[in-house]
Amino acid sequence: MNLAVKSTSITTVPKLTYDVLIENQPDGTIKATLLGLPDCQGLGNTETEAIKKVSQSLQTRLETAKIVTLEIEAPKVENPWMKFAGMFKDDPQFDEMLGYIEEYRRELDAQMEEYYQQLDVENEAK
Repeated sequence: MNLAVKSTSITTVPKLTYDVLIENQPDGTIKATLLGLPDCQGLGNTETEAIKKVSQSLQTRLETAKIVTLEIEAPKVENPWMKFAGMFKDDPQFDEMLGYIEEYRRELDAQMEEYYQQLDVENEAK
């Protein structure tokens, strides 16, 4: 497995966005929890206050940490059906089997055509 850590020295810090779960507590307060980081929470009397506190909590945490992007190369897995591809190419009966399939399809097509013609006759009679 190939693993690469991307780190760049960008002078302008991009804005990060996070999803926050807002919950009303039984005591009337509001709890804001950063999704993905359940230990990063803020509690307040209003939703705005709770969001402000969770934001401050995250900013404090990021002062001593950093976010990096990992690139992981997925393992190359062969399609499981590929082992069957071409397995009948040298079979002397393969062409005969294809002939049977074609004949059966022609029979089905003829039956369907007859069925649709019968429907048209019945619809015209109404």
